[in-house]
Amino acid sequence: MASPCQVLVDAEERRAAERVLAAVAGEVWRIEATYSRYLPGNAVYRINASGGEPVEVDDETASLLDYAARLHELSDGRFDVTSGVLRRAWRFDGSDRLPSPEAVEDARRCVGWDRVSWDGRTLRLEPGMEIDFGGFGKEYAADRAAALAAVATGASCLVNLGGDLVVTRPRRELEPWLVGIETPDVPVPVAAREIRLTAGALATSGDARRFLLKDGVRYGHILDPTTGWPVRGAPRSVTVAAGTCLDAGMLATFAMLQGPSAESFLKDQGVRHWVFL
Repeated sequence: MASPCQVLVDAEERRAAERVLAAVAGEVWRIEATYSRYLPGNAVYRINASGGEPVEVDDETASLLDYAARLHELSDGRFDVTSGVLRRAWRFDGSDRLPSPEAVEDARRCVGWDRVSWDGRTLRLEPGMEIDFGGFGKEYAADRAAALAAVATGASCLVNLGGDLVVTRPRRELEPWLVGIETPDVPVPVAAREIRLTAGALATSGDARRFLLKDGVRYGHILDPTTGWPVRGAPRSVTVAAGTCLDAGMLATFAMLQGPSAESFLKDQGVRHWVFL
């Protein structure tokens, strides 16, 4: 998952906690092995290496592709799982090295879910195009892992995958888990806000660790696939609470894609949210 991951279990017996840890770790590793774009031979690799030929996928991959299609529609094309190829132009390493407009445009020519042929079982990409589930992969893994944790124990569990987290049920005595939201750009992590969570999920989207800085202008890693360039005027970070991590992550990302209108978008959705400008 390319980030620190943890499982917290409010259990009295070590054996119960170890059982949960094994279930969660096994599922997270399975999902990463199956869908990471960095690993050869998996489902994503076979699709991206297909060279324009149709690829038949399994049921789980089909459900993720259906979800990607829904996100593309709901976002008016601004959430696009084919936009990962923009990394050919962009390297968000904290430097001041911006890509040339020509490099961005070359990469953007390979972006566009509306150019993908998908019938619910078979996918075909145009040559040069790729898919990337990184936009919701951690959230999917968190939901799946939390579901297995809830089966493995009656104790309350918190599954945290790089800040995208799910709580299965209230702790003993109905106590909540306390979750801190960090302030961007501080040398030592500080919980600027504290959230009390008894069940449900939180997801955060922001540019605290992936950005470029050029002539005093900060370029965050949230890219608009219609232009190939970072969204301008977006908040530094957005955290959303929802019933599932997938829903929380979707809303957080959609908000970032709104740029300066992020907070008004979240207010319109009627969800709990926390925004750092």
